[in-house]
Amino acid sequence: MPRTALRICPLCEATCGLTLTIEGTAVTGARGDRDDVFSRGFICPKGAAFGALDADPDRLRTPLVRRDGRLREATWEEAYEAIAAAVPALVQTYGAQSVGVVLGNPNVHTMAGALYPPLLLKALGTRNLFTASTLDQMPKHVSSGLLFGDPFAIPVPDLDRTDFLLLLGANPVESNGSLCTAPDFPGRLKALRARGGTLVVVDPRRTRTAKLADRHLAPRPGSDALLLAALAHTLLAEKLAAPGALEERTDGLGELAEALGSFTPEAVAPACDLTAAEIRDLARELAAAPTAAVYGRIGSCTVEYGTLASWLVDVLNTLTGNLDRPGGVLFPLPAAGPRPRPAGPGKGFTLGRWRSRVSGHPEAKAELPIAALAEEIETPGEGRIRALIAIAANPVLSAPDGRRLDAALAGLDFMVSIDPYLNETSRHAHVVLPPPPPSQSAHHDFAFNGFAIRNQVRYTRPAVPLEAGRLDECEIHARLVLAVSGMYGTAAPSAVDDMVIQGALAKETADPRSPLHGQDPARLAGLLTGESGPERRLDLMLRLGPYGDRFGADPDPDPEPDPAPAPDAGAGTGAGGGEGLSLERLLAHPHGIDLGPLRPRLPGVLRTRSGRIELLPDPITAELPRLRAALADRPAALVLVGRRHLRSNNSWLHNVPALTGGSNRCTLQVHPEDADRLGLTAGGLARITADGGSLEVPVEVTDAVRTGVVSLPHGWGHDRDGARLSVASAAPGANVNQLLDGSRLDPLSGTAVLNGFPVELTPLP
Repeated sequence: MPRTALRICPLCEATCGLTLTIEGTAVTGARGDRDDVFSRGFICPKGAAFGALDADPDRLRTPLVRRDGRLREATWEEAYEAIAAAVPALVQTYGAQSVGVVLGNPNVHTMAGALYPPLLLKALGTRNLFTASTLDQMPKHVSSGLLFGDPFAIPVPDLDRTDFLLLLGANPVESNGSLCTAPDFPGRLKALRARGGTLVVVDPRRTRTAKLADRHLAPRPGSDALLLAALAHTLLAEKLAAPGALEERTDGLGELAEALGSFTPEAVAPACDLTAAEIRDLARELAAAPTAAVYGRIGSCTVEYGTLASWLVDVLNTLTGNLDRPGGVLFPLPAAGPRPRPAGPGKGFTLGRWRSRVSGHPEAKAELPIAALAEEIETPGEGRIRALIAIAANPVLSAPDGRRLDAALAGLDFMVSIDPYLNETSRHAHVVLPPPPPSQSAHHDFAFNGFAIRNQVRYTRPAVPLEAGRLDECEIHARLVLAVSGMYGTAAPSAVDDMVIQGALAKETADPRSPLHGQDPARLAGLLTGESGPERRLDLMLRLGPYGDRFGADPDPDPEPDPAPAPDAGAGTGAGGGEGLSLERLLAHPHGIDLGPLRPRLPGVLRTRSGRIELLPDPITAELPRLRAALADRPAALVLVGRRHLRSNNSWLHNVPALTGGSNRCTLQVHPEDADRLGLTAGGLARITADGGSLEVPVEVTDAVRTGVVSLPHGWGHDRDGARLSVASAAPGANVNQLLDGSRLDPLSGTAVLNGFPVELTPLP
C-alpha cells in the first residue's frame, strides 16, 4: 500500500513543504503540504518532479576512485583511504594553502552542506575557499557587512504587509525568490496588488514578474547603481527623505547628499536609457508610499557595480524610514541561529584581510573570487593549489571561462568531489563520494530561514530508509573531515559531531551573559535528544537559539532590547504558550511551528564598531568615483544578460526529463529590431563573441528583451566527454559563462560580472 511522508523541498530557496507518496522505497508522487505552516500547499514544477530527481538512474550509487587513469567503482573504505593517504601528505609537503575548497550552491540546500564545510576548512587550515557566492549574492553580503557590521544581517522585504515593492534585477515568478525565502512568491505579488499596493519592476527583460507589475522600467543592463543613486539623490534634494527613528542610529546621513551630488536624474538618465522624469516620479512614489520595500537581486548583483547597487538598495530603505519597519524590510530571526545579544559595538566587517596569490584579489567574507580558481591551480610557485575538494559544485559550468578551468582541474595532483553525478567538474576527481537521494536525507533549512519573510521552524526526517550500501550525507562529510585531518580510522564519524557539541557547550557555559553560565557541559550534552549526531546538533542549536528552552534555565539576563516573542500559541501550530523550543518539541509538529511575523530588531543586529548603521563606509566612499566615471561612459551597442527558468536551478536539473523542454530551452533571445539590423532569423544560428571566446547558439526573436540587449540562460553546456548525464547531454545547450575570461569583477566583492557585458553577434548559415 502506498504511504505518505513529509519533506521540505531542497530544490530552490522557497523551501516549500511537500507531501510525498511512497510505494516501497520509491517516491511516486509529490504534492504541496497544505498544512505546512509556511508554504500552505504551494508547489512548483521542481517540487512536483521530486520523485523523478530522486530516482534518476544517472545518480551515482557507490564511490568512484581513479585507478590507472580511470574512475572505477570502489568501497567507501577504499575511497576514504585514498583521501587519507593523499591530502594530509600534500599538506605536509606543500603547506595548507596547497589545498583549495569549492562549495557549490546546493550546499545551502542540505543539512550536511550547512554543518560540515566549516569543520573541513578548520581541519585543512586553508584560506583558499571559493564558493558560488562570488557568482551570485556576495555584493549583498559585503554591503550588509559594511552597513550593519554583519554580512549575514540581510534585511528582507516584508512582502505580506508592504504597500509598495520596488524589484530590481529579480524575477521571483521564475526563480521563486532569492535572499528572500517566500513560498508562493507569485501569489504574494498578486496579493500585494489586490490589497491596493504597487509593484514596480526594473528589468531589461519583460519577465513573467514584470508582466504582473503596475509599472515596468527597462533600463540598460548594469545601470542599477546609477538609477538607485539618482533615486537617493532625488529624495535628498527634494527633502523627501524621512528616516524617522533610524536617524538616531545612523552615521553618514549628513554626508550622503554630497557623496551622491553628481547623480542627478538628468545626469543618470542617458546612461540608464530612462528619462529624468521617470526617475523623479519613481523617487516621489517611493517616498509617498505608507510603507515600501526596495529589493535587488542577481541582476543587480552580478554586474560591474554590484556592491554599490546592493548598498544603495538599503540606503533607499533607510532614507524612506522603511529599514527595520513592518511593511518595509526586516531582519529575520531564525530558530537555529544564535540568540540575540545585547546591543552595542561589535567587531565590524573588514574586507581584504588576505589576498589571492596570483592576482592579489582581496578576500570577502573569507572567500576568494571563484573566477580566480583556474589561475591559482595553473600558476607555479609556493602556495599553488595542488589538491581540490569540490562539494556540490560544478564550476566548469558556473564560473567564467570553463574551458580554462576544465584544463586546470585535469592538472591537479588530487581532487575529491562530493556529488551525486559525474558531471562536467566531478569527472576530474580522483575520488567521488555520492550522497544519497534527497528522500533518504533529513532536512532543516539553516541558511534560508535566515532570509525568510516569516519566522518559522520546520524539520523533516528521511522519508525513505537509507539504501543498503549507502552512507548518510552527514556521515560522508564527517568522514571527510577525519580523512583530511589524519584521523581516519582512529575516530568514529560521530566524534566530529560530539566535538562540535562539546565545544559549543563549553563556550556557552563559560559566557557570563548566558543563562547556562557555570553549568556542567557534559551534563547538558547528555540532555540532548536525537537519533544521530546532526540531530543532536540541531537540538543544541534550537535550545540555545532565540526561541529555545535553554535546557530549562532562567531567561537571558541581558537579552536584545526588543526580543522576539516565544512561539505563538495562537498561530494554529499547537506550539503551547511559553514552552521553549527543542528538537523533541519540533518533531511533535511535523508541519512546522509558526514563530510569527518579522519584527523590528534594531539596534540589536548591529555589529559595527560604532554600534550604529554606518551608511557611508570608507570602502563605499572610495568606490563612488568609479561610478561617477560611468556617467560619461559610452554604452556598448549590444550587451548580454542571463535568465532563469522556473523548471531549472543553475546546472542541477537538466537531467530530469520532467523538467526539460517547453520554455526551459537554451536560446539566445534577441529583440526584433536588433535581429533585423544584424540579419538574424528566428530558429537560425548566431555566433556570439565576448572576452572569453565565441559560442554558436539558436536565435529566439522576441520583444521580451529590450533593444540593445540579448539574453542567454546559465547552467547549460553539458557536452563534455566523461560526464554521465544522459538526458542533459542529449540537449547540452551552450555555456554562457564561456563568453567571459574572468577579468570582469566587482572589485569590492570579487563577484564575476555575468550580466551587462558587451557582446557581438553575427548570423550563421
